[in-house]
Amino acid sequence: MKIETQPRDDHQVTMTVKIEAERLEGARHRAARKISERAKIPGFRPGKAPYEVVLRHYGDAAITEDAVELLVAEIYPEALKKAKIEPAAPGKLEKVESLKPPRFIFTVPLEPTVDLGGYRAIRLPYEWQAPGEDKVDEEIDGLRHIYSTMDSVERPVQEGDFVMLDVLGVKAKAEEGETPVIDRPGYPVFVRPEEKEDEWPFAGFSHKLLGLEIGQSKSFTHKFDQECKEENLRGQTVKFIVTIKAVRGVKLPELNDEFAKKVGSFESLSALRDVVRANLEGRSKADYEDGYYLKLIDEIKKGATVKYPPQVLDHEIEHVTEDFVARLAGQNLELDAYLKMREMDKEKFIAEEIKPAAINRLERSLIMDKVALTEKIKVSQEMLSAAIQQTVGGLQGSEDYRKAMRGKSTPPKQMQEAITLEAAGRAITQQTLARLKDIALGLAPELPVEEVKEKPKVVAHSATKVVAHSATKKQPAKKKATTAAAKAAGTKTSEEKASKGEAKPRRKPAAKKPVEPEPEA
Repeated sequence: MKIETQPRDDHQVTMTVKIEAERLEGARHRAARKISERAKIPGFRPGKAPYEVVLRHYGDAAITEDAVELLVAEIYPEALKKAKIEPAAPGKLEKVESLKPPRFIFTVPLEPTVDLGGYRAIRLPYEWQAPGEDKVDEEIDGLRHIYSTMDSVERPVQEGDFVMLDVLGVKAKAEEGETPVIDRPGYPVFVRPEEKEDEWPFAGFSHKLLGLEIGQSKSFTHKFDQECKEENLRGQTVKFIVTIKAVRGVKLPELNDEFAKKVGSFESLSALRDVVRANLEGRSKADYEDGYYLKLIDEIKKGATVKYPPQVLDHEIEHVTEDFVARLAGQNLELDAYLKMREMDKEKFIAEEIKPAAINRLERSLIMDKVALTEKIKVSQEMLSAAIQQTVGGLQGSEDYRKAMRGKSTPPKQMQEAITLEAAGRAITQQTLARLKDIALGLAPELPVEEVKEKPKVVAHSATKVVAHSATKKQPAKKKATTAAAKAAGTKTSEEKASKGEAKPRRKPAAKKPVEPEPEA
């Protein structure tokens, strides 16, 4: 076997493989035998017809076609090994250049590569500050409203009221009969004295209701920016029509120790404030770190060189699209309906919005992997155990988990392995981001001089035992944790990453007999 390789600009390689004529002839005889096994040849049992008889019945072209299929399946992995090529995805047989001598040309996608450049020189100050007491007051005020009492009033809406209204929203240039983008009858709104950024459908919406009376309607328009949380409203100018159905005055409870005891098992108002402050600080810090790590990784990306073949990007585009469709489903929307609202076809949407997001997510993930490798990030058994328990705890509230565990004391082996992989990935990501933060603050230890050859280590020899123990240990149901790491890096579990090359490459259809492409893993 002789192999020639030629690099391509798209991080693939053209691999030309020349083999001995004897190998093709042997493949032709094997192909003829397979044909005779599935065909009915008069006078012969299946698989027993001689080569010459099969040749007379089916012709040289049919035997050669099948022989090439068998031969490609053999020589492709052999050639990859001999050429020391690690494919990132299934390769493709571009053409059979000749049969005398047998010469095949493949396109092989290469494993992504990352050169981090001078990432250790990057500095980024960490400037998170704990929320002030005014924010604690806001949280406490929110609790007071939860435990408030309300009385119906016959007067115009004013600050502090609880209002029930019908909300209808249509595109400003909607055609007659077009479906509204918002239709929420009986929607409850609390009219706060101050505007809140997370107010639905936009900040300041409740203040548009001030002065309205029961039964009165009002219309106004609002232009949503491209950062709107609801995808179907992004960039849209919407005409709102609101109708007041009920107005209730709110009576807040007194702020004292009795109120704290009513809210929970708090002995005093001071104890309640301590818990509220701690929770508020945790959320604030997590939100800050989401943005901090994103900015830090993007700074590394500016000086890095990241290369990957188109197949890897296509795989990531599929994942981003699936995630987007799932988010739409959470809003009771289908992709086709969403695209119709946006007046955009799917091809344009993929090219202009999904693809850029996929590129960012893929490149951040590859950079994170390279940093973990370069910095020799390790995860101890204790870290892994904690991550597994956190993962299991997040799963226990899901319906799929309950179904899988029905009648079982421990999770199925496949689930244990999946949980271990997810937990290990999470632990490595957290450790990697912690190291990046140290680098950005100039606190990271010096790297060893020797060349990095090993992948990030995870001490996981007893991981499945930890999974089994964690699964049987009752934990409070909670939302699955979304770490700053996951958001910043866009990282995934191992099974979600782009598939490796298969033993058999995809092949272009032959002129006479279509050849089904190999499914990608």
